[in-house]
Amino acid sequence: MKKIIALLMAMVMVLALAACGSSAPASSSTEAAPAEEAAAPAEEAAPAEEASAVKVGFIFLHDENSTYDLNFLNAAKEACENTGVEYILKTNIPEGQECADAAEELIDEGCNIIFADSFGHESFMIQVAKDNPDVQFCHATGTKAHTEGLANYHNAFASIYEGRYLAGIAAGMKLNQMIENGEFSAEEAKIGYVGAYPYAEVKSGYTSFFLGVRSVCPTVTMEVTFTNSWYDPALEQEGAQKLINNGCKLISQHADSLGAPTACENAGVPNVSYNGSTIDAGPNTFIVSSRINWVPYMEYMINCVMNGEAIATDWTGTIATGSVELTDVNEAVAAPGTVEAIAEAEAQFLAGTLHVYDTTTWTKDGAALDEYLADVDDMGDFVPETNVISDGYFHESEFRSAPYFDIDIDGIVNVDE
Repeated sequence: MKKIIALLMAMVMVLALAACGSSAPASSSTEAAPAEEAAAPAEEAAPAEEASAVKVGFIFLHDENSTYDLNFLNAAKEACENTGVEYILKTNIPEGQECADAAEELIDEGCNIIFADSFGHESFMIQVAKDNPDVQFCHATGTKAHTEGLANYHNAFASIYEGRYLAGIAAGMKLNQMIENGEFSAEEAKIGYVGAYPYAEVKSGYTSFFLGVRSVCPTVTMEVTFTNSWYDPALEQEGAQKLINNGCKLISQHADSLGAPTACENAGVPNVSYNGSTIDAGPNTFIVSSRINWVPYMEYMINCVMNGEAIATDWTGTIATGSVELTDVNEAVAAPGTVEAIAEAEAQFLAGTLHVYDTTTWTKDGAALDEYLADVDDMGDFVPETNVISDGYFHESEFRSAPYFDIDIDGIVNVDE
């Protein structure tokens, strides 16, 4: 799959640099790494910094035991090593005053870029950003940078809904294979999804996954259950098992542990995971995983500081920027032709001829939508103010980087209600 992505990237030669969650924390820890020599900076638009003068502090909700945080941790190390800058990692930082304290500590240790990886860190990052205008604050999954008006506070996300759609194609082809093998009928093609919270980020993810599945297996339906935690291995395994007991033939997830993949492997049910390969936990059931590759953004923010350039207020990574990826397909489990089907759809995304939320492919209460007001500005009042449907599709992550698709479409049932 990585070879396919590389080939497609070479074909388009696109260079685009446009502009989660809480649980009981473990004890926090800090890891520092030395600076390395970096390449010479590009032409300066403002006073630039040598690599040796740039120091990045990272704040993570959990540690490497969380697939979500591990993805960020690996990206942080790679980006800093690639750019030759010094960095400090702080793990197991809760979404509370501890985040602000951690940011202040990083500043005291000389960091001039602070990055945090969880949605609930945002208000505390903003708090410290206001008091430290000479430090750049970059926050993944947040929503407020475009309304706060702070020159040193920035949000970033990626069009991961496209990656989930591609992973959904792999899931749909597996369902078709199982139907053809007589394991169940087309009408029994029900899948399950373990979500963390019923937030727009999660709804956007499971809806895009479902639409990808349905693009190749049109009779599919989906049940969703929520753990109300980003990271709880027991609840995630329990949720997956509940869906399996309900007759779901394949499980996916937006939760951060190996709980759901483990339940699938124990039950012999195919699994599509998130944030990285879980083939070690499910060698006989894992098909593929989508993830955001945070290296392009982290290198971008570092290079902006090194080159004296402004960091975009809201940055959305894409397939073209290398920010949306799939793991290698586990061809021992996946249906024949899966790799090729994913590559074909990915080429359509790159060409702009395929849109995940094409309004001809889904309905709400039996009707297609031609307009929808979303709460893009997220002022805390939950009042929608921006029409996000035009040209025949829902424009996700275009008015801000963080997802705002929160529509409960037909075909998906929340079994917790």
